[in-house]
Amino acid sequence: MNYESGGVGEAERYALPDMSEGGRRRRWLVYVIVAAAVVLVVGYLALGHSKPTDQPFGASDPSSQIPTVTVMQPGSNTIVRDISATGTIAARREMPVGVAGEGGRVTRVLVDAGTWVKAGQVLATVDRSVQSETAASLAAQVRVAEADAKLAQADLDRAKQLVSRGFISQADIDSKTATRDAAVARVNVAKASLAETQARNGRLDIRAPAAGLVLTRDVEPGQIVSAGSGVLFRVALGGQMEMQAKLAESDLTRLSVGVPATVTPVGTDEQFKGQIWQISSVIDPQTRQGIARIALSYAPALRPGGFATARIIAGSNQAPLLPESAVQSEGGQNYVYIVDKDDKVVRRNVTTGEVSDAGVAIAGGLDGSERVVVSAGAFLNPGDKVKPVLQKRAS
Repeated sequence: MNYESGGVGEAERYALPDMSEGGRRRRWLVYVIVAAAVVLVVGYLALGHSKPTDQPFGASDPSSQIPTVTVMQPGSNTIVRDISATGTIAARREMPVGVAGEGGRVTRVLVDAGTWVKAGQVLATVDRSVQSETAASLAAQVRVAEADAKLAQADLDRAKQLVSRGFISQADIDSKTATRDAAVARVNVAKASLAETQARNGRLDIRAPAAGLVLTRDVEPGQIVSAGSGVLFRVALGGQMEMQAKLAESDLTRLSVGVPATVTPVGTDEQFKGQIWQISSVIDPQTRQGIARIALSYAPALRPGGFATARIIAGSNQAPLLPESAVQSEGGQNYVYIVDKDDKVVRRNVTTGEVSDAGVAIAGGLDGSERVVVSAGAFLNPGDKVKPVLQKRAS
């Protein structure tokens, strides 16, 4: 009996694994449970350093759904109202100079374009050989007339001495007096003729009517000139220049005499300060433009006939200034979005003013202390909750 029991126990001890269908299912179940436990442990270790939350698994943070927007407080800015214009450079007062006398052959030209001249300075001379001889002849006639007048005066003086002795009658005295007066008159006529000829000869010289800068010269030695020869020289009075700025009718109404302007000739970076000294009283019916004349001091870069641009300062005022992206428009009404104290979006209608590279001036609707949404206004609606981020103002 002992052998039997011992044999049975040993057989059970070394029995083969259960390969039945039920045994396989149990083993697979054990594998699945172990794999699930490993996944849970790995997940726990991976999330072990994350910040715990009070929200249930799978729930999202409501604050993460609030959009962030950039806002600015525009404050009050000095808005310069400027007008851009184009036009040409010209002499402020141009003096055309031609032949004032009878003309003739030009013998010398004494100045050229770019020369500064004084009032009355000779610019060119005309041949006067014939006129000089005429003047000499008249001068001789003056001397003859003066000699006759001197002789007539002497005869009259002698006759007066003989009247008291009875040798000369009063009638003779009257006759000699008349002779003397006629001789004196002939002297005056001769002198007047000489003076006229000398004046004519003086007009043969082409002279500057006033001090200034010679702009053009259209005459050469040997050229025959006359009163019909046209303009021989052009002189800018005092060298003063101007820009003739073409402006729209609406812009002209905003300007006045004395308004400052900055002129930049084409082809150079030089800028010249000036001011408006005359505004056109006539508007071109075709272009609806007028001329604003900007006075400028002489400079070599200011060449009459050249093209230039001008920036005219029409005035300034204080107003909030916003970027164009902040201003929305709907139905002809401009508006902006502002963020109130509860960080909610509020629509505010505004009136816009000057628009420039710096931004849009707000003429009404804002005092500058509001937090204005800079951009993304098209994606917002009044009442939306936002996270405002204040944009620093440029210094």
